[in-house]
Amino acid sequence: MSTLTERDDSAQPPMLQLLNVESAYGPIKAIRGVSLKVRRGEIATVLGSNGAGKTTILKTISGILDPRKGSVEFQGKDITALDPALIVQQGLSHVPEGREVFPLLSVHDNLLMGAYTRKDRDGVARDMEMVYGYFPILRERAQQDAGLLSGGQQQMLAISRALMANPDLILLDEPSLGLSPKLTKEIFEIVVRINRERGTTILLVEQNANMALNASDYGYVLENGRIVMEDTCARLREKEDIKEFYLGMKETGVRGERRWKKKKTWR
Repeated sequence: MSTLTERDDSAQPPMLQLLNVESAYGPIKAIRGVSLKVRRGEIATVLGSNGAGKTTILKTISGILDPRKGSVEFQGKDITALDPALIVQQGLSHVPEGREVFPLLSVHDNLLMGAYTRKDRDGVARDMEMVYGYFPILRERAQQDAGLLSGGQQQMLAISRALMANPDLILLDEPSLGLSPKLTKEIFEIVVRINRERGTTILLVEQNANMALNASDYGYVLENGRIVMEDTCARLREKEDIKEFYLGMKETGVRGERRWKKKKTWR
C-alpha cells in the first residue's frame, strides 16, 4: 500500500503548491520530483535527515535557487524562479537556517529591513508593537547591534523580521538549530501563537521531529530528495516508522538490532 495520501483540495485550493520540482547544486540533485501542498491557515512541516533536501525546498520556493524542472505556485500565481524580492512582495517571507540577521544593524533597524517593501507607516508601527509583544526581549534590546544578541534572541529577531513584511506565508528553516530545549519550546509556542492568532500560514523545516509534529497540522517525510510519506501530523505520530526513525522510540529484537531497517514501509 502506498504511504502517500492525497488531500481533497476541491473546497479550498492550496495557498502553496509544488509540482514535480527538481533542484540541484551543480551536478548534484538535491530534490527530485517533489510535490507538496500547503493550505491557507495551517502549519505544514517537512521532516527528513541532514542532507535530505529540506532547506533546498525552501530556497527553491523563495527564489534563492532556481528549479531545473517543475513549478511553484503561490496563491494561484506561478512564482517559479521569480526574483526573491518580488516573491516577498507577493506575501511570502523566508526565515533562513542560521538566522542571518544583519549583525551591524540595531534590532530596530533589522525589523525595519523586514518591512522595506511596505508603504503603510501606521501598519509598520502596529506590527513593530506586535512583534515586541511576542518577543519582549527585542524591545529591551531595540538599540543593540543584532550581532551581539544570543542565538535564541537572533532567532526571535529573524522570525520578527519576517513578520514585519506582513506575510501570508512564512517559510521557517530549522528554528531550533543551536538552541537549548527551553528556548526551542518557547519559540515553537510563539510560532503556534502567530499561526493561530494572526492566521499566518507556515511551512516549517525542522530537525526536532517531535516538536515539529506537535506544532504542525500536516507533514511530509523527505528522504534522498523525494517525498516518501505524507499525512496529518496526528496520524504521522502514530506510524511505527516515524516513531522509530524520527522520534527515537525504537523497537529492538533479541540482539538489539534496529528494526526500522527491516520494515520501513515507505521504501
